[in-house]
Amino acid sequence: MNKRVNTLSKGLAPRLLAGQILVLLAGALTAGLVAAVIGPPIFHDHLLQAGHQENAPELVHIEMAFRDASLIALGVSLLISLTGATAVAWFLARRLRQPLAQMTDAARELSRGHYSTRVPHVGAGTELETLAGAFNVMAARLEGVEDTRRRMLSDLAHELRTPIATLSAYHEGLHDGVVTLGDDSRLALTAQTERLARLAEDINEVSTTEEGHLALDIQRHKVTDLLWAVYWGMRDSYSEKGLNLVLDVDKATGLETLVDRVRFAQVMTNLLTNALRHTPAGGTITVAAGRDGGEAIITVTDTGEGMTPDQVLHAFERFYRGDSARTNDQRGSGIGLTISKAIIDAHHGGLTASSPGPGKGSCFTISLLLVR
Repeated sequence: MNKRVNTLSKGLAPRLLAGQILVLLAGALTAGLVAAVIGPPIFHDHLLQAGHQENAPELVHIEMAFRDASLIALGVSLLISLTGATAVAWFLARRLRQPLAQMTDAARELSRGHYSTRVPHVGAGTELETLAGAFNVMAARLEGVEDTRRRMLSDLAHELRTPIATLSAYHEGLHDGVVTLGDDSRLALTAQTERLARLAEDINEVSTTEEGHLALDIQRHKVTDLLWAVYWGMRDSYSEKGLNLVLDVDKATGLETLVDRVRFAQVMTNLLTNALRHTPAGGTITVAAGRDGGEAIITVTDTGEGMTPDQVLHAFERFYRGDSARTNDQRGSGIGLTISKAIIDAHHGGLTASSPGPGKGSCFTISLLLVR
């Protein structure tokens, strides 16, 4: 580290000093030229006005004294300025050396994959503090991305393990003659194959949406029409489980927004399916819509399991499941909410989650720009 700091100091201090010397030399040259061209005639004129004769012998000596004094003063001031510039350059280099070295070391650690690296408070001025803050924000985001990647790979392995194990067991059983290919085994094999296919499709879709490559057919639609279509599509599923699905769109009458109708229905279906899974029989799920300024606000509120603050924070992360009930649920891949948020983001809207706490239900809120 000392070697890097010395190199940094040798590089920075001479550059600061060279810049200041150039400015001082330019100033001294300008002052010298001005003094040589303008000073003597003005001084000579004042001597004549003071009563000296034009060709008086002492006049030459007085003017030579003025010129020599000006040159000496200019030289001494230049020397003092150079000394001051050297001191300032040394001070600035010394002051900047440690924080720059800290950020250099932190950048090297970050490049090696140590994403927990942070730059401490440098105390070297607003600009370096801002740079250090931006660096720490970048490092925190990279650390979050890396944590998500690791968790995603772990959860993906977990998601694949059950269907693969089931298919392997049936394959060995069929090969050994322990299991026969009847209706039950055929249904089990089909279910696990469909689960793998659905998982692959979901992974591809979430990658497409998050990379911004999602093709959207944006058209003007009434908010009430969009929600009624979703309501009729999900009503039977809710009735089968004994849940109440309530649609409250009175405050959305006349509101229109620009959306891809199919993609919006996909988002609402994901949210309602999520509520269906985590709300016990007899519960109520309410879909409401209204206006807030220039946005349409759509909420899906359930009376189900609810979420902890940590679950709310990670609700839209890939494969995130916050409790055993969700982990044991084999009907979803854990990507539905991630896809939904990416789709809404592609519409330049917002999707957020909230919950009063476990056992108190959850609420998902969509915001979309209204057509003016």
